[in-house]
Amino acid sequence: MSDLILPGKLTDPALQFEDDPRADPRLREAIALVGWSTDVAPLSDTASYEECLDYCQAFEAAAAQAYPLMHAAMPDYPAVQTRVQVIKGSAGHDITLYIYRPDTKGLVPGMVHLHGGGMVLMTAQDPSNIRWCKSLAARGMLVIAVEFRNGGGSLGNHPFPAGLNDCADAIQWADRNRAALGLSCLIVSGESGGGNLSLAVTLKAKTEDWCERIDGVFAMCPYIYGGYAEPAGELVSIRENNGYLLDCEMMAALVKVYDPSGDNQTNPLAWPFHASVNDLRGLPPHIISVNELDPLRDEGLAYYRKLRHAEVTCAARTVHGTPHAGDMGFPDITPDLYQETQDALYRFALKVAE
Repeated sequence: MSDLILPGKLTDPALQFEDDPRADPRLREAIALVGWSTDVAPLSDTASYEECLDYCQAFEAAAAQAYPLMHAAMPDYPAVQTRVQVIKGSAGHDITLYIYRPDTKGLVPGMVHLHGGGMVLMTAQDPSNIRWCKSLAARGMLVIAVEFRNGGGSLGNHPFPAGLNDCADAIQWADRNRAALGLSCLIVSGESGGGNLSLAVTLKAKTEDWCERIDGVFAMCPYIYGGYAEPAGELVSIRENNGYLLDCEMMAALVKVYDPSGDNQTNPLAWPFHASVNDLRGLPPHIISVNELDPLRDEGLAYYRKLRHAEVTCAARTVHGTPHAGDMGFPDITPDLYQETQDALYRFALKVAE
């Protein structure tokens, strides 16, 4: 009987994504050519809060170097109308919403999009997020992208719960304006840190008794655990895929930006992984979408299992061969994966609108 070969870094700690036989060959080739690096010095989990803030600024600046090429590669969307809406947040500040509407008549499914970036990085107007929202609008959805306050970066420094509160304000605005917007339903979706916020804002809505305003949640590769400095043993994917785009030290450092005091390590509104089954009872339908080669895969699936135990209508999907947000991040390399995830999201919205 042959020895059991465990996947990824469980067998070979030096393994890289581009050498992992499970990886989609198209992505293996692309990463082998360009790598993951942004030329930003890595952080350790012992970095100070100020060092973590500096990292956020440097990361955004490095990422922005690719934006001209990403804008140039973006398709035209002649059937998508775009407008900007500025609303007042509950703290009296302005929140900018980018609204993408298909050029169609009648009611359409609506989606509030909460972008990724660990709740501390990036913006709704980064080209990957614009393309994602416009592509969904071209399918027939009205998409509202929220420019929430980040823990760090150009939209910081606003630790938890500032960004979460902005997302809640945006969803409640969209709900109040369903008729004017022409919505048949209103779902919430986001990837990575946006996946966290999609789940957390729904938990917040339950605690504040306005959960009925959210018709469904589609959370992609949710970043919801928070304990990356000393990860739990049952979250095998953190060790199996550590360093495939994300690594524990970097994630642990970004946790400090979101929650500098560390007082919210097990607060489900900051880190939804820690929600109890009872916390989840009565929530609207959910889909949890994860990536096979993502360190965050198992925390998303653990949340899905809790939803099942809470008797929430839910489903889980795994996009095989992909790293963190890999079905969203490479639209010109793996267009089939990009389109399939968008199709799944659109089908979910149509289902909850019935």
